[in-house]
Amino acid sequence: MRWLRGYGCGVILSEQECASGETPDAIGWKKQCRSVLVECKVDRADFLADRNKRWRMKSATGLGCERFYMATPGLIKLNELPCGWGLLLCNRRNVQVEVPSADRNLRSAQGLKLEMNLLLASLRRVEIRIEPQTITEFLQWKNRLVQYNGGIHPRELVPASSETNQHLSDLS
Repeated sequence: MRWLRGYGCGVILSEQECASGETPDAIGWKKQCRSVLVECKVDRADFLADRNKRWRMKSATGLGCERFYMATPGLIKLNELPCGWGLLLCNRRNVQVEVPSADRNLRSAQGLKLEMNLLLASLRRVEIRIEPQTITEFLQWKNRLVQYNGGIHPRELVPASSETNQHLSDLS
């Protein structure tokens, strides 16, 4: 998740199951709704088993515009990477891009729908946990802070109207 944040992803989920049954180790979204999937592999058996999952065998049902495996050095041979996939090498807490994702548009229309399902299901889980508030009310916490402070925004916060949302820009 830390690597995805450094890679520019502003929204990141970990270990959340989507409608296809795929449960990505981590998936993040960056500008223009670009998704980046990271599958972490701890041993050869884990990697080899992953190749036989239906969303790996039929790539169109997989998640991620960009897809990466993350493993320790030597665990995955470069010629074993699926077409377009990248490889991240993890050595203790240091992660380096060994092979970039060769294709940055691996996600199909079906994959996009599955990602939307994943995001919506995750939002629903949040909404259940914050009841009796709705997601909308919860996201308007800045408004409550301004009210509490007598109409003045705390110094560290900008008004919601001045906040940029890189995930909503340039969608055309």
